[in-house]
Amino acid sequence: MKTDKPSTYTIRVSSEVGDLKRLLIHSPDRGLGKVVPSKAQDWLFEDIVHLDTMRRDEYDYYVKLLLYFLDPEKVRGRIAEIDADESRSFYKPGAEGYFDSDRVVDLQSLLGFILKDEVIRTKLIASICGIEKCSYHTQLELTAHEPDELAKIFISGSLSDERMLFSPLPNLIFTRDIGIVINDYILLNRPAKAARTRESLLAQYIFFHHPMFVDYRDKIIEIPDNDKHFLLPEDEKLNDYNRSTLEGGDVMMVAPRHLLIGCSERTTLYAAQQVMRILFAKNVVDTITIVKIPKKRDYMHIDTIFTQVKKNMWVLLHSLGRQGDEARKKDVLHFFAAQALDQELKIMQFHKGQEHTPIEIENLEDLLAEISRNDLGCQDEVKFIYSGNNEFPFGDREQWTDSCNLLALKDGVVIGYDRNDKTLDAFRAQGFRVLSAADLLAQFEAGTLAPDTLTDTFIMLPSAELSRARGGSHCMSMPIWRNDP
Repeated sequence: MKTDKPSTYTIRVSSEVGDLKRLLIHSPDRGLGKVVPSKAQDWLFEDIVHLDTMRRDEYDYYVKLLLYFLDPEKVRGRIAEIDADESRSFYKPGAEGYFDSDRVVDLQSLLGFILKDEVIRTKLIASICGIEKCSYHTQLELTAHEPDELAKIFISGSLSDERMLFSPLPNLIFTRDIGIVINDYILLNRPAKAARTRESLLAQYIFFHHPMFVDYRDKIIEIPDNDKHFLLPEDEKLNDYNRSTLEGGDVMMVAPRHLLIGCSERTTLYAAQQVMRILFAKNVVDTITIVKIPKKRDYMHIDTIFTQVKKNMWVLLHSLGRQGDEARKKDVLHFFAAQALDQELKIMQFHKGQEHTPIEIENLEDLLAEISRNDLGCQDEVKFIYSGNNEFPFGDREQWTDSCNLLALKDGVVIGYDRNDKTLDAFRAQGFRVLSAADLLAQFEAGTLAPDTLTDTFIMLPSAELSRARGGSHCMSMPIWRNDP
């Protein structure tokens, strides 16, 4: 941010569908263009992407949409001018024409700001060089760079002359995973994979040192590790009962006093229990529901199998819902094999003061309907939209390209990918208007539609390259302020 003085910013999220007011994003950086096939899986990226297409033809629409809803003065009447900017200065933190919004905030701009402080810059250079096992010469070389360029280097792993110093952070576009706001507390993640260690360190420095979060520093929660982790044998350190790893895609603030935590490929039960203990002790929430999903790459986090569309509507993968559960139980061999491998979906709900007597919930639909009715006070019928319109094989195909991973800009207005045709048909059947990002922006510019009056709308984001990264609009956002539902 441009200001050099601490300012007061509202940090509060108490639902998934309250009007979105502020969020953290990260636009695709030059590091994504450096991912090579032989290292893609090590760097936790699904594929190599065409960076310019991902930026200009896809992600830039995401930024313009977010600005139109959250900070319209930055873009209203300027879309044609912005699109004509070949230098892309509007989207680049540190550039002369950068949009510099305090509502749609790029992590890189926050990092560049804190690196202006010489003490922070020195500490962070030393920390990153230690993690990346850099030479002393490289450490000295990094001290010579200006803060904005240094921020780019830390994120992309490369210098402006194309030389790579260390691996890129291609997953940083999925800002949801670095942390989550729970009411007015900030829960920082503990990544499951070493490839995201630098990412986590950068987030830690940003949240503890940027003025945006100065009033919330005593409300930042870091998940403790096993007290005796350094004494455990190496094989036991990898055991889920000892590991404390959690990523933001497995945490949903669904109602002011109710939090969901997924146990998945990336988030362990041990970490979920630690978060529950801390939040109950601080009286942040009264109810925590743990949703254990199969540890499969297809799912990864709970927000890949369901997200909320409006107070009384959810989108989810049918094979992990009620129908899928019934079908699996009929297949006796599958059922017992899955039980033996601990691959079944399980839902346990814990209430403050009654942690030792959790309630088991049979299926996702029952859980989500309960949230809509009991926590959000919905009087209307609770509805479910299924990935691929519940048609084989499109449910699984479209879930793989993030049909269930939607960001609600407000109740009933969501952003998702344009390629999930059957899921879009299901939205149309529920009365939703389905518009491409380009068409919607054109109508905003013409004054025929307005963000404030938009209802029941699915906004289609171009996604040929973005979908190859295996994360949707929900993954690509960290809301830090929503109106209460």
